[in-house]
Amino acid sequence: MLNTLAGGGTLCGVAALVLLIVSTATDFWMQYRYSGSSANQGLWRFCINHKCHAHTITVAFWDATRAFMLLAVLSCFAGVVLGLSAFTNGTKNRRVRTGGIALVLSGFLALLALAIYTGVTVTFFGKRFLDWRFSWSYIIGWVAIILAFAAGVFQLCAYQRTTAEPAPSNNTDS
Repeated sequence: MLNTLAGGGTLCGVAALVLLIVSTATDFWMQYRYSGSSANQGLWRFCINHKCHAHTITVAFWDATRAFMLLAVLSCFAGVVLGLSAFTNGTKNRRVRTGGIALVLSGFLALLALAIYTGVTVTFFGKRFLDWRFSWSYIIGWVAIILAFAAGVFQLCAYQRTTAEPAPSNNTDS
């Protein structure tokens, strides 16, 4: 049971890590019409008419969203590495628990990032542009949050199972 829970947690953690990286790196968090043409916006750049430009203004919500997403990626990476190292060295209780905590922390940090981005975007763009929508990369971020939380819960449940089970005895009757 331990290997199943910890393995499932590690597998969900790997999927969450990939999705967090894709979500953070792409420029498709939001799509809107700007001056009659289609525009995309991500955390790092905005694209109009297939030409991308770096964000030149420093706004607190951009910086906070970027920082929380990068911390979420790093935390998820740490959780996956701890989960994998628990299997390679024989399942170690502390590594499984620490990996689970790192994965739950990753989900929480990404949740903060997307909550900040959602609040500011709905408030700001909802008033300026009529035709806007969140794009695929933003939605992938929400899926990554769910996977990161699930991965952390699986690994923490695996840890609880190992601490609750009594150690097997090596009595041999001859």
